[in-house]
This record gives sequence, structure tokens and C-alpha cells, in this order.
Amino acid sequence: MKRIAWGITGSGDLIRDTYEVMVDIKNKTNVEVMVFLSKEGETVMKWYRMWDDIQRDFPNFKVDAGPNSPFIAGPLQVGHYDLLLIAPTTANSVAKMVYGIADSLVTNVVAQTAKGDTPIYILPVDRVMGTVETVAPNGREMNLKMRGVDVSNTEKLAQMENITVLNSPAEIYDIVGIKKS
Repeated sequence: MKRIAWGITGSGDLIRDTYEVMVDIKNKTNVEVMVFLSKEGETVMKWYRMWDDIQRDFPNFKVDAGPNSPFIAGPLQVGHYDLLLIAPTTANSVAKMVYGIADSLVTNVVAQTAKGDTPIYILPVDRVMGTVETVAPNGREMNLKMRGVDVSNTEKLAQMENITVLNSPAEIYDIVGIKKS
């Protein structure tokens, strides 16, 4: 059985798509998913009215109690989990990862996991220059313009050891090794 540690940051962009993929994987397989959320991840789940969903679908979840919460980093370093997935990932979290700042649960888990052999997969929301269409918590569609500094940080993240940058939530199916619905 595969074990995935799934970290959620404070990004509303791609949260619904990512969530649907993870629920589909959970329902189709015997993959064990342990979810952990940054404080902002919890806030976004509540804004998007997904808080009850995550408690129902992934009862084994934890919320950031500080960057040094020991319940995740240790097991990831020693191979208890088959992979670490951070999806979706804010530009702020990506920047911290690129520059070695480990001051939140999510960024600390990435920093500590990178010291071991567990593969790390990250889905940044700021991947390519241009404008992306996303959905606000109220359901209204909106366009966001990507900043050069954020796209540059995503490119730097892709060059880091033991980290694979994903381009879409659908790629999670590939890393788990199952077909998309």
C-alpha cells in the first residue's frame, strides 16, 4: 500500500481540482493519505466551503501547530511515506522553499524531507508567465496575472534536488500510478 503525505498551503487557485483528484485516488485505491494544512491552508478550505469535506474525506489530517511539529518530518525522512505532495502551493511557500526558509509546517516538512530519499512533488500555482483564470471563494471567475519573480522561483524550485514540479493536478494520477477517471 502506498502512503502519501499531502500538504495544502493557502492557495485557492487549483484547490478544488486538486481536492477532486485526491478524493478520486483515495476512492479508487488503497493509498493511505495523511493530510496536513498550513494555517492559511485551513483558512482557504473554510473560505471555499471545503472544511467539512476534508474532515469527512480525509479524517487523518493535521493543521499547522508550528514549524517544528514532529509528526510528519521524521516519518518522511525515514521512508514511512512513499512521497510528499504539496498541492496547490502558493508563491509565498515556493519562495520560502527556494531560499531555504523553513518557518511554517509545510516549508519545514519540505526542507526536512529533502534531506532524505522520499520524493517530493510540488504543484505551484504560479508556473508560467501570463494570465490564468481561477475561481474566487464566492464562485466568481477571475483572472490573475503571474509575476515574474514568482515564475522565476518556480523555475528555481524545479532545479532543486529531490523535487519534481507538477504542472497540473491531473499529474498526481501519474505519480501514484493510476489512470484518471
